[in-house]
This record gives sequence, structure tokens and C-alpha cells, in this order.
Amino acid sequence: MSAYPWGPGSATGIGSHPGTSFADALGLAFELPLPYLPELPARGPGADMLGRTAGLLVDLPVELYAARWQLTARPGKDARRTADFAERDLDTLTTTADGYEGPLKLQAAGPFTLASGLQLPIGGAVLRDRGAVRDLTDSLAEGLRRHVADVQARVPGAKPVIQLDEPSLPFVLAGRIPTESGFGFLRSVSAPDARDLLARLIEAVEVPVVVHSCAPDVPISLLHSAGAAAIAIDLALLDQLDPLGEALDAGLGLLAGVAPATSKGMAGQVSELWGKLGFPLKALADQVVVTPACGLAGSTPAEAARILRACKDAAARLTDVAHS
Repeated sequence: MSAYPWGPGSATGIGSHPGTSFADALGLAFELPLPYLPELPARGPGADMLGRTAGLLVDLPVELYAARWQLTARPGKDARRTADFAERDLDTLTTTADGYEGPLKLQAAGPFTLASGLQLPIGGAVLRDRGAVRDLTDSLAEGLRRHVADVQARVPGAKPVIQLDEPSLPFVLAGRIPTESGFGFLRSVSAPDARDLLARLIEAVEVPVVVHSCAPDVPISLLHSAGAAAIAIDLALLDQLDPLGEALDAGLGLLAGVAPATSKGMAGQVSELWGKLGFPLKALADQVVVTPACGLAGSTPAEAARILRACKDAAARLTDVAHS
């Protein structure tokens, strides 16, 4: 039995897809060993990463104001549109995943990326108010628990895994999130405070959590100590092997983002990293999931399908290597 929330030789997508057909994207996602609920931002507000995640918040309604998501006093048409997307997507999942048993990945923006992009009612990012960030995190945790329960009610054989997308986290830690005026930066969040808040959410959701960031300087040790089951990173942006090696040696799973290439090329990127780290090949197929370098919303549907199928084939190649 695998020590990870996926089976050996797994591949998956990061989350975002091009186009507006959720049924087509979901069908493609279910071709992979680790299927997931796709995100289709081209459908408009409420289908984007921030709007979709804000729709999960409990007792913190949001609205669009000047093309930005903002906390508000009561739900309106924007919240209704977001909820409609979510309900229709889950209806499609119910049909597509009928009888499915196994891991199922659900994506949402993490608390720091959400707090950086979501605005307070008085203006400015939620990140500027530390009390509001804690409230937002607790609301997100409760919303994710309900989301997991809803998915499990519709697909009883599913074993949910949550992916928290945190592209803004490195910038939050470095104090590089701009103020509303754009002339300054919000003060940084300390690494211990960030770790504690993430740990609070990870513990609360009660399912394995992957933290994804396709940004430079991903705080690997912080995410591992916060309780993440795995991290998802772009291997091309990895410039320090030691933190990754230490975390992997301690059991952290890795969703290895590789540049679009042939399946042979993708497998080569992952096995080359594994060789540099000095780990035995037999652990590779269990511990590593092959993914695209980042989301696929900027590609064409045909290109997205090619990349994801290449990831699946690359994972199979790595399994063969590990067992040879």
C-alpha cells in the first residue's frame, strides 16, 4: 500500500484548462492516474482561481468591484454566478466519475494568495489586516471541508486530496506584495507565522494537502513543517537542491512540474533530478507525480491534451525505470 495519497506511476494536471467546456476538460482529467476537478478561467468571473476559491468561503461573501474580488456585506449576482458554476461542475463530476474509486484532487487558492488578491470592503488587500487573514483562513478551511464532503457524497469512492495554489507565498514572505497605490509594499509575513497559519488550515481540512507554487523561491522547508503531504513545483525554477532533498528524504511527496516536451524528455527531467539528489530509483514511482510545469489555461485544448497525455506516458516510463 502506498504511503502517498496516489498510486505508483501517477500523473496529474495542475488545474487550469483552456476553453469553456468543463465536460471535455473533466474527461481529459479522468484519463490520468490522479484525476482532478479542472478550472476553466475562460468561462469568466467565478471560474477564475480567486473567484472560484472565494465561492468556497463560509460567511465571507464577495463581489466584483472594479474587476477585483472584494469582501462584501451580503452575496449578490457575482456570488450566485460562482455558485452556479460550482454546482454545474459537480453535477458533471457526478456523471463522469460514476463508480470511480481512488484519489481525486481538488484545487483552491491558498490563504496567502487569496489574502493577497482579495480586497477588504474599505479597499486594500486582505493581507494588510492580520486578523482578517486569520478569519479568511478559518473560513477557507470550513469551506474546503464542506467541498470535500460534497464531492464524497456525489462520488463515494473518491479519496479527496486538496491542492492549495500559493503562487503569491514567496512574495508575501519577502514583503513584495504591492500596496493598493502601487508605490509601496505590504509588510512581510514572518516564516513562523506563515507556517502556523498553513498548519492550522492543513490540520483543519482532514485530508492530504499538496501546496503548489510555480514561482521561484518556494519555501519548501516551511511547507513541509506545516504538514503538507506534498509540494508541486516547476523543476525549471528549482535552484537549491538541499531543501528539496531534505524534505523528500523525510517523506514529502513531489508533484514534479516539467516543461512541455515528449514523454521521454519529461521522464528524463525527473530522473535527472532524482539522480542529482542521490535517491534510489525504486522510490521514484511512488513518491513523484509527473505534472505540467504550471497550469494550461494559456494553451489550446489540443495542446493541453497532448501535454497531459505526455505526463501520463512519462510517469509510466519512470515506473519502468524504477522497477528495472
